[in-house]
Amino acid sequence: MTTHIVATVKHKTFVSATLLVAGIVFAALTEAIASTILSLSRGDIIGDIYATPDEFAWLDVGYTAFKLIGFMVAASMLPCIRPLSLVIASTLAMGLASGMASATTSLDLLIALRIIQGLAGGVLLVAGQTTIFFAFRSAHQPVLQALFAMGAVVAPATVAPALQGWLLDSQSWTWIFYCNVVLSLAAAGLLLMVEDPAPATMMHRPLDWGGLLLVSVTLFCFSYIFSQGSRWDWFEEPRIRWLSVAGVASLFLFLGQQALRKGTGLLDFTLFRSDDFTFAFIVSFIAGAALFGSAFLIPSFAVSVLAFTPTDAGLLLLPSGALFVAALLLAAFLMQVRRVPPFATVPFGILLIMLAMWMLSGSTSESGAADMMAAILLRGLGLGFLFLSITLIAFSNLDRRNLAAGIGLFNTGRQLGGLVGVAGLQTLIDHNVAANVAVLGASVTAGGQAVIERLAATAAMLSSRGMDAVPASRGAIALLGRAVAGQSVVIAFDTAFNAVALLFVVAAPMLVAIKIGLARRAKAHPKRADR
Repeated sequence: MTTHIVATVKHKTFVSATLLVAGIVFAALTEAIASTILSLSRGDIIGDIYATPDEFAWLDVGYTAFKLIGFMVAASMLPCIRPLSLVIASTLAMGLASGMASATTSLDLLIALRIIQGLAGGVLLVAGQTTIFFAFRSAHQPVLQALFAMGAVVAPATVAPALQGWLLDSQSWTWIFYCNVVLSLAAAGLLLMVEDPAPATMMHRPLDWGGLLLVSVTLFCFSYIFSQGSRWDWFEEPRIRWLSVAGVASLFLFLGQQALRKGTGLLDFTLFRSDDFTFAFIVSFIAGAALFGSAFLIPSFAVSVLAFTPTDAGLLLLPSGALFVAALLLAAFLMQVRRVPPFATVPFGILLIMLAMWMLSGSTSESGAADMMAAILLRGLGLGFLFLSITLIAFSNLDRRNLAAGIGLFNTGRQLGGLVGVAGLQTLIDHNVAANVAVLGASVTAGGQAVIERLAATAAMLSSRGMDAVPASRGAIALLGRAVAGQSVVIAFDTAFNAVALLFVVAAPMLVAIKIGLARRAKAHPKRADR
C-alpha cells in the first residue's frame, strides 16, 4: 500500500512537471510568433491597414522597445507576483492582444496592441525561465533549458517563419494572430493545471521608477535607431541624430543614477561580479547578432534574389530547426550525463556557424534550396551548441536571489545584439548594392564585344516574339540593366554572409582574451568572485 502511494505521488509529480515545462514552452512560442510576424507579412499588413512605411515602422519599434523594457522590469515584479502566476498573466495578455489585433485594421490600435505584446513577451520569457530554474534541481537544468530554448530561440529562427509563410500564402496575416490566441490559451490551460512551485528567496526591492523612465527612453531610442537607421541613411537624417543623442544621454544618466542608488536600482551590478555571467553576457550579444542577422539574411535572399514565395522562404529554415534541436539535446546530454563543462561546446558552435556563413557566401541567382541546405543545417547545428552553453554558463553559478535579474539582462544583451546585427547587415547590403551597380555598370561599356553580342542576341529574341526593332533594342538594354542590378544584389548578399563569418573571426580571439582576463581576475580576487 505504501509503495502504491509513493508511486502515485511520483507519477503526479512527473505529470505536473511535464505540464509545467510544456506550458512554459508553449508560452515562449507565442512570443516567437509575435516577434517575427512582421518579417514576411510586411506588404500584406501595409496594404490592409493603408499605412505608409513610416507608420508601419512603429509596429516593429513599439514591440521591440517594450519587449526590452519587459526584460528589465520582470525581475522587479517577481518578488511581488509568484513566477508561475506572472507567466500565466503575461501569456493571457499576449493572447488577448493577438485576438484584438486580428480583428482590427486601425493603425493606432495595432500599435498599442503591439506594445502590449512586446511587454508581455519580455515578461513571460524572464518569468518562464526563472520558474524552470526554481522548480527543478540544477542537475536537470541542461535538458530543461534545452527544451525552453526550443520555444524561445529555435522557434523564432526556424518554426515561426515557416508557419507564417504558409498562413500568408494559404490564408492571410490575421490568421497568424489567431494562431497565437490558440497557443496562449493552450499554454495558460496547461499552467493552470500544475501546482505552483515554491519560489526561491528573491531579493525584494521597490520598483525604481526613475531608473525605469531613463532605461525606457534609452531602449526606445536604440530600438528606433537600429531598426530604422538604415532606411534613413543613419546620421544623414536629423531624427536619427537627435534620437542618438537622447539615447546615449539617457543611458549615461541611467548608469549614473543606478550607481548612486547603491544596489537598490533597476540594474543589479552584482551580476557582473560573476565572471561566468560577464563572459556569457558578452557572448550572448555576439551570438544574438549572428542568430538574428542570419535569420534575416537567408529568407531575404530567398525572397528578393531567388524569388521564393513566403511559404518557400519560411520552409527554407525549417530543416535547420531539427538540427538546432538535435544539437541542444546532444549538448544537454553531454553536460548532464557526461559532465562535460558548458564552455567546451562554445568553440565548436562558433566554428560551425562560421563555416555555414562562408558556404552561403558562394550563393548565386541560380542557387536553390538544395544548394543552400547543407550550410543552413550547419548553422542550426552550431547555434544549438552555442546557445545552450552560454545559457548554462551565465546562470549556473548565480545567486538564486538575483537570478531573474540576470535572465532579464542576458536576454536584453541578446536582443540588442540582434538589433545591431540586422541593422549592420541591412546597411552593408544597401551600400554594397549601390557600389556594385556603379562598378558593374562601368564595366559594361557600350563598345565591349561581349556586351554587343548579348544585346544583339537579346534584341533578336525579343524581335522573334513580335517586337519591332527599335523597342527590341531598348528592351535588350533594359534587360541588361536589370541583370546588372540583380547581380549587384547577389554580390551584396554574399558580402553580408561573409560579414557574419568574419564577425566570429574577429570575435573569437577577443572572447578568448576576455575569458583569460576574467580568469586572472578571479584568481587575483577570489573572495570577490565567490560573492
